[in-house]
Amino acid sequence: MQVLPDLVAPEPLVVFCGLAGAASTKHRDHYYESPGNSFWESLHLSGFSPRRLQPHEDRLVTEIGLGLTDLVGHWDPRWVEIDELVAKCERWHPEWLAITGKGAAHEASKALGRRGRPGLGVQDWYVGPAQVFVLPGASGANQRRDYDGRPNRLSWWRDLAMICGLDTPD
Repeated sequence: MQVLPDLVAPEPLVVFCGLAGAASTKHRDHYYESPGNSFWESLHLSGFSPRRLQPHEDRLVTEIGLGLTDLVGHWDPRWVEIDELVAKCERWHPEWLAITGKGAAHEASKALGRRGRPGLGVQDWYVGPAQVFVLPGASGANQRRDYDGRPNRLSWWRDLAMICGLDTPD
C-alpha cells in the first residue's frame, strides 16, 4: 500500500524524498503536514517556491518543477524499496534527489550497499541518475539538533538551492 502518491513534475530539478512508514505519517493526507514540520517554510525561504505553500497545496510542487516521494512508500518501514526508487528516478530524471533526514539517507545508502552514515549536504552517490543531497529532517522533533556544525536547517536548503542555480532570498 502506497502511503501517498508521488507528485513529480516532468523532468524535475529536485525530487524531495522522505522516509514515510513512521507512525506519525499513517494518518496524513499530504506531504510534510505534521505540526511543527518546517518543510514548506524551508522550501520557500530557500528560493524553491515563490511563496510558502501549505501542506494541502502539495500538488503545486509540480508547477514549480519539483517532486515529492517517499523512500519506503508503504506502512512497513522495515525494508526500503530502493529498486523502485531507482526506477522512478530513472523515469523522472531529476538532477537531484534531496533526502529529508539523515535517517532516511542512511536507509537509502544501506539499501544501495554503501557503508557508513551519510552527513548532510552533497553526497558522492546517486539514486539512478540523480545525485543525492541530504537535508536535515523537517520534523518538529528535529528542532535544535546538530546540523553538522551549522546553526540551522535552512543553511542546508540554501546550499541546495544555490547548487541548483536558484536565487535564494535574504
